[in-house]
Amino acid sequence: MPIPDYESIMLPLLQMAEKANEVSTKIAYEEMAQHFMLTEQEKKVLQPSGRMLLFNNRLLWAKHYLAKAGLLEAPKRAVFRITKRGREVLAEKPVKLDREYLSKFPEFQEFIKRPQNKPQENSETRETQKELQSKTPNELMGEAYSQIREALADELLDKVKSCSPSFFEWLVVELLVKMGYGGSIQEAGKVIGKVGDGGIDGVIKEDKLGLDLIYIQAKRWENNVGRPQVQAFAGALQGVGAKKGILVTTSDFTEETKQYVKSNTTSKIVLIDGKTLADLMIDYDIGVSKVSSYEIKRLDSDYFSDE
Repeated sequence: MPIPDYESIMLPLLQMAEKANEVSTKIAYEEMAQHFMLTEQEKKVLQPSGRMLLFNNRLLWAKHYLAKAGLLEAPKRAVFRITKRGREVLAEKPVKLDREYLSKFPEFQEFIKRPQNKPQENSETRETQKELQSKTPNELMGEAYSQIREALADELLDKVKSCSPSFFEWLVVELLVKMGYGGSIQEAGKVIGKVGDGGIDGVIKEDKLGLDLIYIQAKRWENNVGRPQVQAFAGALQGVGAKKGILVTTSDFTEETKQYVKSNTTSKIVLIDGKTLADLMIDYDIGVSKVSSYEIKRLDSDYFSDE
């Protein structure tokens, strides 16, 4: 049978997750390929970029959308499981799951940036089609790029959270070097990572000459970082006579923490949350590799100026 689109994969994928406690992505590829009775040749079909299997890519997008709607969750890297909401959806015995169905959930609406107040189903479908038809190919490509980037950022952050604390500290220093601080990784960054370091995990030169130093704290956390942790970091900076610090976390910061940093005049502390960290890693090619690239060209009017 033809290779299914990602929406056709959603329902059987969720049903498979219901039958198991946890499912690895590798097993999902195999079982879903059997479910759709794909031939060996169909399983080897590549995307136009030639860098990934077409069916595998569509399955990953189906899984990503189900997770964004709160129907699946990832307890650890390359593993997923069904949520309470996912079981409730299957109890309704839907004939098919697609983007339109998932849009009933606020989290998915936020993900695709669609309006919260929806018209009736038939009207919604017509409005969605009209909206798509009114957009230029450039606009559609831009929106698709944003979704691809967000999916990569989620996957990247999950991977970072599974790394060891020492690797995370080194990753942060390497990112700052790529951003232009200090020069080479050997000269610019030094991971301290010792017991009794006063809450300082690393130090990096602000410039290649080392005219000033920036101290780093890296927290590989699930919970949001609160004001007490930032105050302790500010105290550690004062203890070494430092004026500048960067606090990086895989989670987020409480509003109280952000307000404290704004009002702190003793030290300049920059906060980098998990989302910002993932975006910076993508921008500076840390932990990612280029899969494909598309050049957009336009007519060069100057070339025809003498015509």
